[in-house]
Formats: sequence, structure tokens, C-alpha cells
Amino acid sequence: MHPAPSVIFFSTFSGLGFGLLIFLGFGMPAVTGFSAFAFFVIAYLLAVGGLISSTFHLGHPERALKAFSQWKTSWLSREAWCAVAALTLMALYGAGLVFFDQRWAILGWLGALASLGTVLTTSMIYAQLKTVPRWYSVYTPANFISLCLAGGALLSGEVGIAAFLLVIAGGIQIATWLRGDTALANSGTDMASATQLGGIGTVRAFEPPHTGTNYLLREFVYVVGRKHAQKLRIIAILLAVVLPVILLILPFNHWFALVAVLFHVAGVLTARWLFFAEAEHVVGLYYGKR
Repeated sequence: MHPAPSVIFFSTFSGLGFGLLIFLGFGMPAVTGFSAFAFFVIAYLLAVGGLISSTFHLGHPERALKAFSQWKTSWLSREAWCAVAALTLMALYGAGLVFFDQRWAILGWLGALASLGTVLTTSMIYAQLKTVPRWYSVYTPANFISLCLAGGALLSGEVGIAAFLLVIAGGIQIATWLRGDTALANSGTDMASATQLGGIGTVRAFEPPHTGTNYLLREFVYVVGRKHAQKLRIIAILLAVVLPVILLILPFNHWFALVAVLFHVAGVLTARWLFFAEAEHVVGLYYGKR
């Protein structure tokens, strides 16, 4: 798939923002007043900024509001409703902490669950697609949720929890890559199955459908070299997991914590670029790209 910057930015930063909201909803850290205000500003800038950036990839961003009407069948619509619920509940919860020095626990818990639901529905937009075997797996939501929780713990300053969740997220990320490398082959999808002509002989394309490019090639057929991908995977794991964990196990230092966050964000951005760049849409079979 074409790794569009808008969806990479969206899926990375909204996940971090909602991850932080999850921990704030459960009282981690237990802050009030100006400290709570600072944490909520960071969380909302990340979550809302990520959501807004996702509309840049739409052909008609002005029609984004129509997504709310399809909640019965569309994971995108469910994501929109979950996001609104999460942001509304957490705004009320945050107001209690900031202005009244009160922790309305039920609102925090509900907001945290809605935030988790937002990340889950985001991941299901991709995990439901049978046409992209690499994504069509339980590993996709596990990957999104584990990175969301690890990033949220890191931003909330929960050092011990963050180190543990980072290791878990790293393991899930590696498992996701390994499973994804064989997903297209194991799906049994090829030109013969697509055309239902395999019963009369070997199916191959006589010639390309056309000599120029088109929308399908631009959006759904992107090929990244295996050696290049392997290097990026190593970089992603080092930045997103290994280096932050090393910094977290050292004696606590605010500068170390900040650098750990920056490393993690850079690593997740790299991993998310690969998430899209390595995804083999089956339409590529017709163009001899798989």
C-alpha cells in the first residue's frame, strides 16, 4: 500500500494521545490542577491532531462528517463515534481534575475504555481487509493496542509499567512482521483464484492492462525492497523499544525520559511506514507486482 504521510501521522500520534488518555483515566499519574492541565493538553494535541491529519488523505475532506452515519457496518464510523465519546468523557473528567480538584473516577474509567475502543476500531479498519492478507489478522489490533498502551505509559511517566509494555509491544511487533511475511502466500490468493480459471490450466497475464499508471497502482501497489525493509525493521525496534527501555532502567532523569519518548515516537513512525509500505494488496497480482 502507498504509505501516505497523513495516515502514518494519524495512526502514530492519535495512538499515543489516546494511550495517554487511557492512563490519565485510570489515575496514572494522579495529578490535579495545572499538572493535570499540562497532561491533558499533550494528550488532546496528539489525539485530536492525529484525527484531523487523517482527513488529509480523503479526496473530499469536507465529507468526513458523513462517516458518523454508517456505524452499523463501518469500522471507520465506529472509530469516529468512539473518538467523540472518549474526548467528551475525558474532557469532563479533566475539568474535574483541573478546575475542581476532583477525580470523578467513573468518568475516567469510561473515558479510558472509550479511548481504548477508539484505538481498537482504528486497527479494525485495516484488520478487516481480506484483500490485504498481511493486515487480515488478530496481530493487527494487538500491534496497535500494545503500542498505544506502551506509548501512553511512557508519556504518563509510569516508568516500570512503560518498560514492561514496551517489551510486550516489541514482541508483538516482531511477531506481526514474521506472520505478515507469509500471509499473502498462505492466503492462497493468486491470479487463478481471482479469475476462477485455474481449472483449465495455468493462468498468467498476456500483457499489462495498460501502459500508464492509474489510481490502483498509485494507492494499492507499493513495493519495498526486502533488504531495505529488514534494515528499517531493525531501526524501528531499536528506536521504539530497545533504546527507550535502556533509558528507563537507568536512574530516573527527566532528560532521559524525554529522549526515550522521542526515540519511541521515531520508532513507531518507522514501523507504521512499514505497516503500509509492506502491505500487499491482492490487486497487485494483476500487474505482476507480487
